[in-house]
Amino acid sequence: MKHIVILADGSADWSCPSLGGKTLYQYANTPNIDMLAKMGRCGRLKTVPDGFHPGSEVANSAILGYDQRKVYEGRGSLEAASIGYELQPGDMAMRCNIICIEGEILKNHSSGHITTEDADILIKYLDEKLGNERVKFVTGIQYRHLLVIKGGDKRVKCVPPHDVPLKPWRPLLVQAEVPEAQETADLLNDLILQSQILLAEHPLNKQRIAEGHDPANSIWPWSPGYRPSMETMMQTYPQIKKGSVISAVDLIKGIGHYAGLRNIDVEGATGLYNTNYAGKCAAAIEALRSDDFVYLHLEGPDEAGHEGNIPLKIQTIEDIDSKIVGPIYQEVSKWNEPVAIAVLPDHPTPCELRTHTNEPVPFVIWAPGIEPDSVQQFDEVSCVTGSYGLLQEDEFIKAFMSV
Repeated sequence: MKHIVILADGSADWSCPSLGGKTLYQYANTPNIDMLAKMGRCGRLKTVPDGFHPGSEVANSAILGYDQRKVYEGRGSLEAASIGYELQPGDMAMRCNIICIEGEILKNHSSGHITTEDADILIKYLDEKLGNERVKFVTGIQYRHLLVIKGGDKRVKCVPPHDVPLKPWRPLLVQAEVPEAQETADLLNDLILQSQILLAEHPLNKQRIAEGHDPANSIWPWSPGYRPSMETMMQTYPQIKKGSVISAVDLIKGIGHYAGLRNIDVEGATGLYNTNYAGKCAAAIEALRSDDFVYLHLEGPDEAGHEGNIPLKIQTIEDIDSKIVGPIYQEVSKWNEPVAIAVLPDHPTPCELRTHTNEPVPFVIWAPGIEPDSVQQFDEVSCVTGSYGLLQEDEFIKAFMSV
């Protein structure tokens, strides 16, 4: 049995008054995911262990069965792995967003979804001006980049910028959690303030403003950590001889790297609503021909949730249904070698809240010959009655790998 996880990042949501009290999954047209729910078995999964922030780094690695108490080291170290930056002993890695501030307000976490090409110019400029033998800026993808501090102390409190849109940014600067980390906190805050001075005068930002785009006028480092120690999926699940991960997001690629999965890049994969769905679908099908396990990650619903855009989020859910789930099922259901399919979010990103929450998410598992339960459609409410009940920690991946 081969296995594919189709991960619709942030797609779970709350009931919306504008949709007549329905959730987005209840409202959206998702005939293919509903078909899997009718033919398969459903449940809910607690993807964020108690005491952890509901970030994608926590939720996605938990879905794969990793104990966060043993492996969690923040986003930075995972994203470093995904872009080929090898952390050395003593290196502290951080996600470094390039954000848009407007006066005293953090306008958005993505500089209006800046392109990688534009961001690369600014990140290299910052590394030239602020980098030294201790501080290193490394370009990632779009607004998501890497900051490495040699000898940094990860015991600092950092606020994820996507959690605080339209909030004053100064009260959210880095704070030391212990006295020993005060020097690291001071260094990070100094880098933030210096970046604002440098980026405000950069010609690229002046051009962006003239063209009506948000300027990328500040860095925002967060999620510090060191190099994690993780067993590979192959070590944990012997039936996986070879596996792969498909994502436009560095964080997910980094998890895949440490999990022993090969990264498959897809041209035109953006992590947004306009991603290359056909290309990602084709890549997943091709990977399943040779691999035992595929983790197909789609970021669009999460970004729409952060924007609070209900129609756009519904569109991303329907696109995943029609352009990913449907074609993959239609193809693999014809194969001689059976393929199991799981579909789920990693966490909710309610449009009303515009950030992640830690509520359990719905999931469906289908495989040829599986005995279906009574669930007739896939959504946050219907899956409560699914036969898997409420799972947590590594119970989901063990259940999936056992079908």
